[in-house]
Amino acid sequence: MSAERQGSSDGQSLKNDLIAAIPSLRAFAISISGSSDRADDLVQETLVKAWGSLDSFAEGTNLTAWLFTILRNIYYSEHRRRRRETSDPDGEMAARLVTPESQNAHMDFLDFREALQKLPLDQREALILVAAQGMSYEEAAEICGCAPGTMKSRVNRARNRLADLMSLPNSGREIAEPRAAALTPAGRD
Repeated sequence: MSAERQGSSDGQSLKNDLIAAIPSLRAFAISISGSSDRADDLVQETLVKAWGSLDSFAEGTNLTAWLFTILRNIYYSEHRRRRRETSDPDGEMAARLVTPESQNAHMDFLDFREALQKLPLDQREALILVAAQGMSYEEAAEICGCAPGTMKSRVNRARNRLADLMSLPNSGREIAEPRAAALTPAGRD
């Protein structure tokens, strides 16, 4: 709303219309929130938002309907937000929440991706088909045009080379957890 308009009689009229709408807004807010305290907060938030957005109000349209729409949108936005929140006044639930460090996992993935790219193409291809895609050695061998024994050998060499490249403990030449689950097909050897 422009400064001239706020000072004019139109601005005063709009201000009076906003004030006149308060009882209707409050009644509507009580009906949707079920609480007179919450209703007062909703009306206040509505008026603040409406006052800040008077430029978007089209003269000659229904001011009360516009205000009701703002109030309703505020209520439902808060309702959606509160639905995702959990009441925890004493902080017990928050104290039990643990978030793993995401930076380490990301850096581990980057290290793994770099090490994977250092493998020869035939080993990388074998490891991806068998370990990542979950194909059997026979299926992967058919795709690559080699014998299943050759595929097993490529996968084994790829796992061992990855362990060396990533400086992982190598008891029995198996990749240590948690990467073993990502690189070993379930139920296949």
